[in-house]
Amino acid sequence: MEPLKGKIYLVPTPIGNMGDITQRAIEVLESADLVACEDTRRSGSLLKKLGLKKKLISYHDFNEQRRARRLVEQILKGLSVAVITDGGSPGISDPAYRIVRRAIESNVEIVPLPGPTAVIPALTASGLGTDRFFFEGFLPNKSTARRKRLERLKDLEHTLVFYESPHRLSRTLKDMLEVMGNREICVAREISKKFEQFVRGTVTDILADLEVRAIKGEIVIVVSGNKV
Repeated sequence: MEPLKGKIYLVPTPIGNMGDITQRAIEVLESADLVACEDTRRSGSLLKKLGLKKKLISYHDFNEQRRARRLVEQILKGLSVAVITDGGSPGISDPAYRIVRRAIESNVEIVPLPGPTAVIPALTASGLGTDRFFFEGFLPNKSTARRKRLERLKDLEHTLVFYESPHRLSRTLKDMLEVMGNREICVAREISKKFEQFVRGTVTDILADLEVRAIKGEIVIVVSGNKV
């Protein structure tokens, strides 16, 4: 691959199975002058598995604005920067938005690579409509705010996709039941990992299942749209 110069590359990394990384992603990581990552330890481990040793700079929700300026300064000097997260596509419920905004403002070329994300596998395996969907990401932590947000989404005909943590799953499903009714849903967990699982049924079906066994790991909830 030819040397990369003066560009920012958004590079998806595996969310579980290492085999999900693309050859192009490996080539970009190998050729980039600098790799910006959420956690240098986790990303350092990933690069080690790929046989790469790169200069890393950390960025996260609390320092992204400051780091974005520094990264763009490096790019304007002719360096290339690969942006990665702890897993998945940069900017999808992970930092990267501010870096992209700063790059656009500075007329820096942005090259987004396709690759791993939990949203699409969960949606396509859910058995629910895929022609139109709405990705909400994480709902608010507190029930009042969560229900308020669900109220704004309940009339959409689109299939709805949410991220959720296992310790909030039951409370979120109870709020969905109260606000949206007993819809068909799919709870996908540990996408591309060893214990990948899809639990399908109505909201009440899944809540009853949760009383018997816990659903652990990284979770995606796919909810059928409003049937008008």
